[in-house]
Amino acid sequence: MTERTPSPDDESPLVVEEMREQIEQTREELGLTVEALAAKADVRSRLREQAAGKAAQVRGAAEQAKQLLKEKTPDPVVDRAARTAAQVRNAASRAGERAASGAPGTLPERTGRVAAKAWNHRAPLFGVGAALVVLLVVRRGRRRR
Repeated sequence: MTERTPSPDDESPLVVEEMREQIEQTREELGLTVEALAAKADVRSRLREQAAGKAAQVRGAAEQAKQLLKEKTPDPVVDRAARTAAQVRNAASRAGERAASGAPGTLPERTGRVAAKAWNHRAPLFGVGAALVVLLVVRRGRRRR
């Protein structure tokens, strides 16, 4: 079926309205096309969106791994790790107090700087501790076989 092309002499209101509708439809299609082309040309925002999506995936995977580690680690191991961490903190505190009370002026400053660095990098230290706990659990499980 072919569309009827109106002649210039044909000025009935129906034909004029039909032409206006076609023009409006063409404008809408052109607008959508321009929007699609602009979105494709905006590489920076597309890369940002992809990076944000990947970052969310990584965070989700890390959270799942953390939950899995919590679920799979036996309670006695968790309790022992907590007790050991408390003992290490207490021993470090006592050593710091002893060093501060009987050491020359530079040693307490050095100890404070080392403690501050350790505190600032606590996440990797806890990660190493968690990895050690996982290693011990896996090793213990293999011995039981």
